[in-house]
Amino acid sequence: MLGFGSLARKIFGTPNDRAVKAVRPLVAQINALEPEFAALTDEGIIEKTRALQARVQGGEDLDAVLPEAFANCREAAKRALGLRAFDVQLMGGIFLHRGNIAEMRTGEGKTLVATFPTYLNALAGKGVHVVTANDYLAKRDAAWMGKVYGALGMTTGVVYPYQPEAEKMAAYRADITYATNNELGFDYLRDNMKGSIAEMAQRGHFYAVVDEVDSILIDEARTPLIISGPSQDRSDLYQKIDLLIPELQPEHYKLDEKSRQATYTEEGNEFVESRLQAMGVLPEGQSLYDPESTTVVHHVTQALRAHKLYAKDQHYIVKDGEVMLIDEFTGRMMRGRRLSEGLHQALEAKERVKVQPENVTLASVTFQNYFRLYSKLAGMTGTAATEAEEFMEIYKLGVIEVPTNRPISRKDDHDQVYRTGKEKYDGVVKTIAAAHEKGQPILVGTTSIEKSEYLSGLLQAAGIKHNVLNARQHEQEAKIVADAGKFGAVTIATNMAGRGTDIQLGGNVDMTVMEALAADPTAHPDEVRARVEAEHAEEKARVLAAGGLFVLGTERHESRRIDNQLRGRSGRQGDPGRSAFFLSLEDDLMRIFGSERLDKVLSTLGLKDGESIEHPWVNKSLERAQAKVEGRNFDIRKQLLKFDDVMNDQRKAIFGQRLEIMEASDIEEIAQDMRHQVAEDLVDVFLPPKSYADQWDAKGLYAAVIEKMNMDLPILAWAAEEGVDQAVMLERIIAESDKMMAGKTQAFGPDTMRQIEKQLLLQTIDAKWREHLVRLEHLRSVIGFRGYAQRDPLNEYKTESFALFESMLNSLRQEVTHKLGLIRPITQEEQQAMMAQLVAQQQATQSEPVQAQPVPALQAAAPAAAAALAGFDPEDRATWGNPSRNDPCPCGSGEKFKHCHGRLD
Repeated sequence: MLGFGSLARKIFGTPNDRAVKAVRPLVAQINALEPEFAALTDEGIIEKTRALQARVQGGEDLDAVLPEAFANCREAAKRALGLRAFDVQLMGGIFLHRGNIAEMRTGEGKTLVATFPTYLNALAGKGVHVVTANDYLAKRDAAWMGKVYGALGMTTGVVYPYQPEAEKMAAYRADITYATNNELGFDYLRDNMKGSIAEMAQRGHFYAVVDEVDSILIDEARTPLIISGPSQDRSDLYQKIDLLIPELQPEHYKLDEKSRQATYTEEGNEFVESRLQAMGVLPEGQSLYDPESTTVVHHVTQALRAHKLYAKDQHYIVKDGEVMLIDEFTGRMMRGRRLSEGLHQALEAKERVKVQPENVTLASVTFQNYFRLYSKLAGMTGTAATEAEEFMEIYKLGVIEVPTNRPISRKDDHDQVYRTGKEKYDGVVKTIAAAHEKGQPILVGTTSIEKSEYLSGLLQAAGIKHNVLNARQHEQEAKIVADAGKFGAVTIATNMAGRGTDIQLGGNVDMTVMEALAADPTAHPDEVRARVEAEHAEEKARVLAAGGLFVLGTERHESRRIDNQLRGRSGRQGDPGRSAFFLSLEDDLMRIFGSERLDKVLSTLGLKDGESIEHPWVNKSLERAQAKVEGRNFDIRKQLLKFDDVMNDQRKAIFGQRLEIMEASDIEEIAQDMRHQVAEDLVDVFLPPKSYADQWDAKGLYAAVIEKMNMDLPILAWAAEEGVDQAVMLERIIAESDKMMAGKTQAFGPDTMRQIEKQLLLQTIDAKWREHLVRLEHLRSVIGFRGYAQRDPLNEYKTESFALFESMLNSLRQEVTHKLGLIRPITQEEQQAMMAQLVAQQQATQSEPVQAQPVPALQAAAPAAAAALAGFDPEDRATWGNPSRNDPCPCGSGEKFKHCHGRLD
């Protein structure tokens, strides 16, 4: 008997069915327009774009022009690429335009689907971002789909790491910009460290389509993006501590592989303490439990984690003398990404490569809070349904499963579970050999480089020719994937998520044509393509007869999505195929999450060596284990986000203030308000409200006004006058400060003075924000201990971080007021003395004498301000004041400050 839920679904369909059904009339409307748009000339398609742009930018709703825009885009793609979008692809485009995640199986043409909503939303003229999983895909898709946008009269840009600034600015000014999530996030942070609007690359966050949305918004969202600068070099400390770790015995520490944490036992602490004292790292008589030992304890723990929880060729590789992290979800090297809090340095010490200095945070943001900046967000992937709850809760994104163009005919086998890893790999090799013998192409999925190379060795021993795809073969990725569907091909791949290249049965025609033309540039492209297509058709028929692509997973991943992504490589566009997973009780997932019960079951069944168990119950048991891990990872991300939300409010306030200052032509009023507030605070402290004159600390106020505002005022005389109260004192101090600043404005000239105020304010905000971030990091690392006192760590963090933020704002006002009080134009004599010092410095470092250039007589927040205050010394940064990023560096190098000592590494 059917339950009410099942009965309702049978009668009314699932919510997903209803969503799909609801857009069919719109698809029919687009199809009805096809003959009209097919009749347009190439120029007519571009003219149609201009007409649609005029309507949208004139106030017409995007939904109203959707049918025409989609029909125009379909026709442009047909002409530019020879691809006519299926109805299900139009459906996917509609769901993306409406701000959903379109779940579309591998091989359904997601790259083309993205062009429809991207083109439609780009008509608004505010810029659209297409987010890809890696730089290769960003460049490939921008070049490939750029032909469609070009045919529509739209511009396309691509953003990539280490891109020249002018090129990056042009890419963001294009109608459609392709970029990775990392580059977009980093550019957002960099923009909020710039000194003027003109230097900012991004022009807002209007609409984004995220490819491989589950990988980007979930898998990579566990760690925030951080821009950092170097701190003091402590490489000697890391190397000394590293020597200690191999001496540890198993009873000295405990490992928690689930949360990747390591702790010392009491016995371990005693051993470490005695060894550190013997090595001279801990002073004699100082214990690990003393407050002074906090830093050492932290690094000793990180060294333990580096040795026991991070494996070479699984979590990182060593290449060109550097420790490079490997993305656990895509198997790619993450060049330039480093682990924080000294963990990366611990890995460098472990691998005996150069230990880079630790970094301090200059700016940071989580992917969750970056992508929530967009007015509208959408995504596409082959696997999102298992994380639908998280997408809705964090990003307000619904997941809609788009039907496949052709029915799926892949056969998914039950998991094969062996007792040991050796037995499992023996079974894998036998299965590969059997499939290879009949010419069936096989894709073997592994979870680490180490395991892929181990399996490669077994296949070599068995005489089976194969390709290996992992972080080491990163450059040959597209070629290896393109060949994986050929007759008799065997491909071992580490994490196939987000590869972006389809495995086509019989091989990839386009790739083969490109190779043939590269080998013989004199050949005619059409003739080459005709020959390759004929060969491909013949090979495809052989592969189909052999059963299509066989996907064989050698281990279950922590997430069901990653398994489904691997599985989804087979059976594209209705092709036949097969998938199976081979597991053992020694696999990480089985070992950490519930292998004991399975081991009992296997023993009860009397499983012999070399035999495997295959049963739906085993699949269910594994799915439950994976669901547990997914739930735990969701909790980690939610917790990270809750804490980052606290900082995000502060980040928005600071970034908003910076933007306001950069946009304003005159910020005299802001500087004045800050100065008046500082005066008010000083009067409140030293002449408390409702107090009598004999209770005042007039001497303290006199000294504070000199220190904070750089004004020597007759405060003692004023305080002695009859009838003077706090309000009068404040009024006089404010009047004198306004008079002083008016004098400075006259001396410098209004334009110069406004520029000085703007640059000084921005530099001080940036410096204070960086200090604040470090304090928040320290607060975050210790706030968890409040839980032991039955206090909620998150509420405590909110309260204390707000207090720190208020304190930062007070400090900001004081510092800006103090610095503005110090500046003054330099005299002719001071200018000559400073030039003499600069020339002497340059001549000391260069063999050729340097021609001295005249320095402008009016200098502001640059070195001259410090020269006027104290003895300017090119070798002492403390005497340089606050140089603007575009000023010559005070050290005398001849470079701009931002390219020399002010560089943000």
